[in-house]
Amino acid sequence: MRYLICIFILMPLLSGVLLAQPQVIDKVVATIGGELVLLSDVEEQHSLMQAQRGVIPPDARCAILDNILVTKLLLNQAKLDSVEVSDDEVETQLNARIDRILTLMNNDMTQFEAYYGQTISQVKEQFREDLRNQLLVERMRSKVMTGITVTPSEVKKFFDQIPRDSLPYFNSEVEIGEIVYKPQINAEQRKKSVEKLEEIRKRITEGGETFEAMAQKYSDDGSARAGGDLGWSKRGKFVPAFEAASYKLEKDEISPVIETEFGFHIIQMLERRGNSIHVRHILVRPEITEEDIQLARNHLDSVRQLILKDSLSFSVAVKRFSDKNVQSYNNDGRMVNSATGNTFFEVGDLDPDIYFAIDTMKVGGITAPFEFTDPSGDSYFRIILLQSRTVPHRANLKQDYSKIQQAAIQAKQSEFISNWVDEKTGSTYIAVDDLYNNCPNISRWQKEKIKP
Repeated sequence: MRYLICIFILMPLLSGVLLAQPQVIDKVVATIGGELVLLSDVEEQHSLMQAQRGVIPPDARCAILDNILVTKLLLNQAKLDSVEVSDDEVETQLNARIDRILTLMNNDMTQFEAYYGQTISQVKEQFREDLRNQLLVERMRSKVMTGITVTPSEVKKFFDQIPRDSLPYFNSEVEIGEIVYKPQINAEQRKKSVEKLEEIRKRITEGGETFEAMAQKYSDDGSARAGGDLGWSKRGKFVPAFEAASYKLEKDEISPVIETEFGFHIIQMLERRGNSIHVRHILVRPEITEEDIQLARNHLDSVRQLILKDSLSFSVAVKRFSDKNVQSYNNDGRMVNSATGNTFFEVGDLDPDIYFAIDTMKVGGITAPFEFTDPSGDSYFRIILLQSRTVPHRANLKQDYSKIQQAAIQAKQSEFISNWVDEKTGSTYIAVDDLYNNCPNISRWQKEKIKP
């Protein structure tokens, strides 16, 4: 099931590989309580693994089936325990996945529908149940492993059990802080944007033009192709100013021009059902001039000078001057590595602009302001504080305690879930096809052909 969702997201990149695979006549190869495992589930994951790694172990199917059986056992137990996943959670996750695919396709919904041969609504319907099951499994796994922690003595014991010649070698790592500043729109560009939207609104309300046609022609975001349609949503999806204006509207009413961090909008209410609204909008992004960019650079450089002169601490400067919408703002400016969840970055994994800015800098140094572009295409400036730097080294408790602690927790969780599986197989109906009799790791699932 987790694989199906993965394919849903990555299909644009993998379809050529998948289509090249021979057709398999499907059948049930395992039953766990009320859950079924199909041969295609195993073979699709096997094809994906082969596409990603090239050379894979000959017993890869055995490992794949074992992982699927664990997932199915968790899903079966989640249903027995009446674990709940709300429709809103499923819809939010589906929308996020659709948005990710559309981003890869430059928000071209025509390309999306041509590729999948289905509308967005049809694709969402196809994957809704798979996603619900994935969320149930994640919730059940969390429930099973609630409260699993390790003490400092357990971390040391775990580390001491690792052979010295097997200890990992860590590359140089850094911790960095940032202050991010967005160039401000000048009064002239602000006025032009507002006047443009007011004229568009007038053409709709008085000139007989349709909102949809005007959105397709003038809106500066990906929803333009759908006539500005943003679909159904509940409170909390939109930024506060946009949401506040939307919920004030009656059916078919068009808002006055409003401003958000994305630019200027007019909004039309299409339909409302309780707390759920269906709106469309037209967005106009004001042009950022070269003068605006230079003013932003100068502003951030003046902040840097205050910090260097000890007139202002970096932490206070973050709160006063950094953009509140970036992740680091609520972390004293410290950037978090999304791949690891901690604040350490291998230097080779940094964005090139950051890497070259701090390459020769000493700890405590602050870069000059430099420009970068966020995923939506907006320009920002940032200054970077180099907070710490390690030299390449073999893992040790002093420098790498948090990493070793995390590895110890994962090992304990793995052992715990393995024991939980052994316990549940004694009270769950399990049948595995003889096709996998030669898999040594599947023997724990075949203690008996039929369990009580």
